[in-house]
Amino acid sequence: MGEQSPLKPLSSLSLLLLLLTLLTTTVDSRLTTDFYSKSCPRFLDIVRDTISDKQITHPTTAAAVIRLFFHDCFPNGCDASILVSSTAFNVAERDSSINLSLPGDGFDVIVRAKTALELACPQTVSCSDIISVATRDLLVTVGGPYYPVYLGRRDSRTSKASLLADLLPLPSSPMAKTIRQFESRGFTVQEMVALSGAHSIGFSHCKEFVGLVGRNSTGYNPRFAQALKKACSSYPKDPTISVFNDIMTPNKFDNMYFQNIPKGLGLLESDHGLYSDPRTRPFVDLYARDQDRFFKDFAKAMQKLSLYGVKTGRRGEIRRRCDAIN
Repeated sequence: MGEQSPLKPLSSLSLLLLLLTLLTTTVDSRLTTDFYSKSCPRFLDIVRDTISDKQITHPTTAAAVIRLFFHDCFPNGCDASILVSSTAFNVAERDSSINLSLPGDGFDVIVRAKTALELACPQTVSCSDIISVATRDLLVTVGGPYYPVYLGRRDSRTSKASLLADLLPLPSSPMAKTIRQFESRGFTVQEMVALSGAHSIGFSHCKEFVGLVGRNSTGYNPRFAQALKKACSSYPKDPTISVFNDIMTPNKFDNMYFQNIPKGLGLLESDHGLYSDPRTRPFVDLYARDQDRFFKDFAKAMQKLSLYGVKTGRRGEIRRRCDAIN
């Protein structure tokens, strides 16, 4: 006579409860474009009103938030870890050396939106969802393309500057290294070039490029190089001096950035690298002549980046304040 199994079969009720639990977990973890339609129906309106007011009074807000979005998402996923303030016991991402130049307007507008949302829908909307939607809406306000934003992200429970080591591309990085950084996250060379088009708006501090301007064979238009030297002449005394990334249409999102690069009007070393490297140059030429194609590819790449490494369900939290972990 064989031994009986010590395990008892699940009852029909227990099996049903298990299936319901698994189903609920799956549904809760799924991102959707209407995630807050019932829990916070005015979510999109509140974010839109907040960013519009800020952009009107501070026109550099759009560029600041787009850069904040990239610095949050690219290293370890879109989880609002960039927003957390340091404490006496922890140096957070925002105080990493590579993030110290992030403009304050980017942080401020997200905090404003979160404050308004907490009044309307307490403990409901994640800071990471606010960043993603604010980025898309601000992009549209300056002439860029619209793309659907999937919602339901949770915020990270950690933020450590030590985890950012060598994860973000530097303006001075060799193009081969930058390509590897993007490819390791599942982005193609073409998607990398498209995302570089974010430099259509915003500015860079002189420290990011002033050392290049005086060198030979760096790709700068000679007259442009002289203008940059003059603009940055007081940089040693005032490190806050900056120059627009796109000198032609600095406040409009368009493809002028790509038209500038072949003319030697790129600002950063990475801009010139896009045209000197045979892997990236064809896409620079493509986007320089076809703005519709650039907008289409940029929108797809931004949507893809907004979904990179997201946390859902119990893997994250909904912060009460974006600058502090619960």
